[in-house]
Amino acid sequence: MPTVTVDRRRFLSSVGAGAASFAAFPAVEGWRSDAERVLAQPQSPPLIRLDKNENPAGPFPSARRAIMDAMAEAGRYPGNAAAGLTAALAKAHGVAENQIVLGCGSTEILRLCTERFTTATRGLVAAHPTFEDPAFIAGRLGRPVAAVPVTRSLVLDLDAMATAARGAGLVFLCNPNNPTSTVHGAAAVRDFIARVRRTSRDTMILVDEAYHEYVDDPAYATMMREIRDPHVIVSRTFSKVYGMAGVRVGYAVAAPDTARVLSEWKLDSAVNQFAVAGALASLRDTAATQAEQRRNREVRARVTQWFTGRGFTVAPSQTNFVFADIKRDVRPVIASCLNRGVAVGRPFPPLETHLRLSIGTQGEIDRALAVLATVLA
Repeated sequence: MPTVTVDRRRFLSSVGAGAASFAAFPAVEGWRSDAERVLAQPQSPPLIRLDKNENPAGPFPSARRAIMDAMAEAGRYPGNAAAGLTAALAKAHGVAENQIVLGCGSTEILRLCTERFTTATRGLVAAHPTFEDPAFIAGRLGRPVAAVPVTRSLVLDLDAMATAARGAGLVFLCNPNNPTSTVHGAAAVRDFIARVRRTSRDTMILVDEAYHEYVDDPAYATMMREIRDPHVIVSRTFSKVYGMAGVRVGYAVAAPDTARVLSEWKLDSAVNQFAVAGALASLRDTAATQAEQRRNREVRARVTQWFTGRGFTVAPSQTNFVFADIKRDVRPVIASCLNRGVAVGRPFPPLETHLRLSIGTQGEIDRALAVLATVLA
């Protein structure tokens, strides 16, 4: 893939007044570290964890059985098993096996893309707020990061992101977006990709589809077809609908040459025997997938109604969490909920009055909403 050299000052100035650097991110990361220390302490009764968009049901029963059966192969490196998962994913997505790159969760995929495709002069473009890991990684590497604020409707500002992409090394597009829970339709994303390809031909575009399975919007579609362009990558994870966040398995789908470049940078044996077994079983279990989608949809609707019934604005969620404007500083609310045994999402500057709440089990949601009713009263 061709590369261009762009002056760092020129790249940042091309972003314009609608964007800023992620200078505030160290403070956010510090908040996350402090919260992790609190959450690591033993809790009685057990803490309700609605802070990380995890699937509270965990792996499907079929996946759990497969994981237990994989214990017999735990003494072996996962090479052959990983090849089987690669083949299954390629078949599921209608691509060649050399277009799949497995990772230790999609987190590894995001890291690979950020390390490989950004430089000191060709930075990262991302929404603000969005999933922060690419920006954290770029910042640690000393690479420029341009943050493009979401719109008032809490959707990605695709026009501003396309403008900011000129001269960038990588654009990170999270769709649906975390934490705002909103989604762009397929036509809008395809137009965005086409625009970036016209105006900045060497810029890579990473479309993070971590919440793909939760989307109900008929205008939405995966960008898998766009990977015919070697500058487009799609990432997926087994952490959400499949409930395997603690097992760690994700993957990228890309053109063969792009997948090869990523594979050269990835960790060998990043996906273990248990992750492979659970992922294979999950892919086959369409009934369990559909049941989880229904459960999430029903509980999400109830949580949305709870907030709107109290006069709060909730972004139209296409994920396994809701993002509600509670009309006050969210930080003391987060702390008060934690003191009462319920962990909710961290702050997401600059949206200082928005609370992110993951969709837990019915019992977890009952307790969480009772705590929130007390805290917000």
